[in-house]
Amino acid sequence: MSGQGSAGNVIAAICSFFVPGLGQLVQGRILSAILWFAAACVAFVITWLLTVSLFPFGWFVVSIFSCINAALYRR
Repeated sequence: MSGQGSAGNVIAAICSFFVPGLGQLVQGRILSAILWFAAACVAFVITWLLTVSLFPFGWFVVSIFSCINAALYRR
């Protein structure tokens, strides 16, 4: 019984908050984990270049969406 609100999804969401894609990896979704991590890296670089490294928030924004994706995952 693993669905929304299950302990596994909560742990995955916490993991994805710190490292985007890690929660998806915990859930066994390897391709999704790679895509979330790549998106976070690209977002970090873009915001780092645009803000001249003052506040590269791209990683944080993607980690929030990755966290939500891991929390709402249903098998």
